[in-house]
Amino acid sequence: MIPESYIQELLHRVDVVDLIDSYVPLKKAGANYAACCPFHNEKSPSFTVSPTKQFYHCFGCGAHGTAIGFLMEYSGLGFIDAIKDLSGRVGLPMPEDEGRPRQDGPKIASLTEVMARAAKYYYEQLKHSEAAISYLKRRGVTGEIAQKFGIGYAPGGWQNLEAAFADYGATELQAAGLVIKNEQGRLYDRFRDRVMFPILNQKGEVIAFGGRVLGEGEPKYLNSPETPLFEKGREVFGLPQARAALREKDTAIVVEGYMDVVALAQHGVGNALATLGTATTATHVQKLLRQVDRIVYCFDGDNAGRKAAWRALENSLEALPEQKSIGFVFLPQGEDPDSFVRAQGTAAFERLIAQATPLSDYLLRELATHCDLTSAEGKAKLVADAKPLLGRLQTPLLRLQLVKRLAEVSGFEQAEIERLCDLRPVARPAPARAPRQAPSLLRPLLRLLLQKPALAQRVPLGALPNNSAEARAVRRLCEAIRAAGDPPPPYAALIERMRGEGSESESDETTLREAAAELMQHPFAEDDIDAEFDGAIERLSEGEQKRAFAALQEKIQKLGVAGLSSEEKQQYLQALAGRGKAG
Repeated sequence: MIPESYIQELLHRVDVVDLIDSYVPLKKAGANYAACCPFHNEKSPSFTVSPTKQFYHCFGCGAHGTAIGFLMEYSGLGFIDAIKDLSGRVGLPMPEDEGRPRQDGPKIASLTEVMARAAKYYYEQLKHSEAAISYLKRRGVTGEIAQKFGIGYAPGGWQNLEAAFADYGATELQAAGLVIKNEQGRLYDRFRDRVMFPILNQKGEVIAFGGRVLGEGEPKYLNSPETPLFEKGREVFGLPQARAALREKDTAIVVEGYMDVVALAQHGVGNALATLGTATTATHVQKLLRQVDRIVYCFDGDNAGRKAAWRALENSLEALPEQKSIGFVFLPQGEDPDSFVRAQGTAAFERLIAQATPLSDYLLRELATHCDLTSAEGKAKLVADAKPLLGRLQTPLLRLQLVKRLAEVSGFEQAEIERLCDLRPVARPAPARAPRQAPSLLRPLLRLLLQKPALAQRVPLGALPNNSAEARAVRRLCEAIRAAGDPPPPYAALIERMRGEGSESESDETTLREAAAELMQHPFAEDDIDAEFDGAIERLSEGEQKRAFAALQEKIQKLGVAGLSSEEKQQYLQALAGRGKAG
């Protein structure tokens, strides 16, 4: 766990305006800054960044958050990775995790520098290799696309990297996977006579390479080994280059090879990526679905492609959330994305992607090909084969649809399949009761607390109604402010403090986000805040008195005056006297 005090200090040091401006150019707009939203397509700027409150809000799509939230949404980073990124930017050392050895920061930084220097060397060597240039031209790669992906060339020979590094024997070169030491202690380059594809992390840093051999050597593609910088089960090729297209298309196309990604980009399909010599993992899926709502796996139609697709399906089940989708495209025999798009064109390829087979259809179709559905044994086998897959699926609605279709195909009753597969019926939550409390009473109080958190100490939480979304948000906000101590944290820190605190968290955060957006447009004058707060608390107390009086009246109607306790009778008489004076 990262201490809240650390997150608060980090957000205090980071300027959200500078951070976002480095990705999306901002323009001054009154007290705030504005731009066209990076999270949805728009022509008029509705994306606003507050330098005083240190958060952003889009009045078009509702995107909202802090510097941490922006990196998570824009770059697809997880929470911890976003924290690490920001800590590196401001030079704030990460706290040591309990039970974990501290990461060797300088070593990681030095490896990053080594990889950047190697990438520059390979890129410069490309222009000296007629064979490499000829290969890329045959594949239709232009100089512009080669530059976009940083494609280079590792010359033949054994120790060419000596030209790029003064100390060829430095341990960093071996730790980065660039140089190998054999059993006799001799050092030599890992990549030789290969077209080089740099693999970048989400920050655009080179963390590994993929090398395509020129000629008939083996292996055809050679990847960097896993290093402190590079874990192939977590990274994909082409993500930084595809980021703009991913936001525009809201679809990630996962293909098998580097050249498939490059060729598709050459033909205007910029939202393609490739896994790195390994099956698609749940981590890959989670990373991509943080940035898009749909993944399409596009593989060759041969046996190897179909095996890769099935492994991708299996590893996608646990990572697939609600309201996201996964599809599958199999190209004609003998075709890959590179050859298909060159022969058939961009429009034909994009039609295939648009018409991709949904995960549910592919799953049932593939299982059915291994079963004789004309026999009882075959139908039983279908259900048995589907059982472990259904159990791994984390989306209750999709699982329900699959169970229904499985029942239709197999002849079993839906309830029988749920029982046989140990699937409990998904309990649907009861519809939320409409709040009785008018939002206009508590919404100003929310905005006042966001503008001046110190006021939380003076809010009578017992006077808040129990059936109001605004009241629940006020209560959670006040509790978070009070728990943080003195001085109270700013709004940006409060957002992170309350991130994902239970089942009602999303609803509460939506209410707070709406109030913060209103505050961004209409802040209170500093001289008026205390008077506005006193008025809001007075109205809150009046509302509590009315609710208490109504409750006493309801009790009298059921039990009579004799049913009240002595204290309740006194409260009732005082309330009557107060109402008489008011009348």
